[in-house]
Amino acid sequence: MIVRDHPSSLQLLFVMQGSIIPKILGKILGIGFLSLAVLLVDFYVIPLPHISIAAMGIFGVALSLFLGFRNNAAYDRWWEARKLWGSLIADVRTLGRHVSIFLRKDADRAQFLTCAVAFVHLHRGFLRGTDVRSDIVSWIGEEKAAALIAAKNPADAALRSMADQVGTWAVQEEISGFGQLAITQTLSSVALAQAGCERILTTPLPFVYSLLIRRTTYLYCLLLPFALIDATGWFAPVFAAVVAYVFFGLQTVTNELELPFRNVQNGLPLDAMCRVIEISVCEALDRPAPEALTPVNYVLT
Repeated sequence: MIVRDHPSSLQLLFVMQGSIIPKILGKILGIGFLSLAVLLVDFYVIPLPHISIAAMGIFGVALSLFLGFRNNAAYDRWWEARKLWGSLIADVRTLGRHVSIFLRKDADRAQFLTCAVAFVHLHRGFLRGTDVRSDIVSWIGEEKAAALIAAKNPADAALRSMADQVGTWAVQEEISGFGQLAITQTLSSVALAQAGCERILTTPLPFVYSLLIRRTTYLYCLLLPFALIDATGWFAPVFAAVVAYVFFGLQTVTNELELPFRNVQNGLPLDAMCRVIEISVCEALDRPAPEALTPVNYVLT
C-alpha cells in the first residue's frame, strides 16, 4: 500500500510510484499511433469512414457506467478486506485481555497467544500463497509449525489448536465457565473474519463483467480515431491517448483492487498488520515488542 503525503500539483504530474501508467503505457501509445496513422491515411492516401462524435459520446457514457460499476464493486472488496483484518487485530487484542483476566499461569497465556500470532501469519500466507514458516517458528517452535503447515488449511488448524487449549483448561478447571464463553466467542469472531477473507480470495468479480468491459474498452478506443478526424484534426492522437489513459487506467485499477491480498503496491499491507498483532501480543505477555514496519520508498507491505 502506498503511504505518502499528497504531492503538489506539479509533482502530481510526474509521480509514477503507485500509478498505473507503466502498466498501460503500451496501450496508450498504441492508441495514439493508431490515431496518427488514421489521420495520415485519411489526409494523404484515401478518405476513411468518419464516425459521428455524438455517437461516440453516447458509447463513451455507456462504457463509463460499466467501468464505474466494476470499479465500485472492486473497491468494496478492498475495503471489506481491510475491515476484516482490522477486526482480526481487535480480536487478538481482546484475546490478550481475556487470558490476562481468566488465566493464572503465564505459560498458558504464552502458549495461547503465540498460537494466535502463528494464526495470523498462516492466514496471511494462505491469502498470498507465500511460505511463512520462518515467521512462526520463533513463536511456536519447529515441531508445531510443521504440524500446522501440513494441514490443508494451516490457519484453521491454528484456530483448532487454540480451541483445544481452551478445552484442556476447562477439563483441568483452570478457567471459569464465563472465561470459556468469552474466549470461545472471540475465537468465533476470528473464524468469521478468516472466512470472510477466504470468500474474497476465492470469489472474484463475475468474469462476464471483465470480459464485457475489456472488449468494450478496446472497441471504443479503436473506433475513437475515426470520430476525432473532423472534431480535433491533428490533435486526435493526443485526445485518443488521454481517453485511452482514462479507460484502460480504470480497468487496471479495478483489476488491482479486485484482489486486495496480493503483494502489490496498492494491495493491503498484511505484513505490517501482522507486525501490529505481534506487538500487541508481546505487550500482553510483557515481552520486548518488535518495531512497527514502516514504509520503504513509500510502500508499506
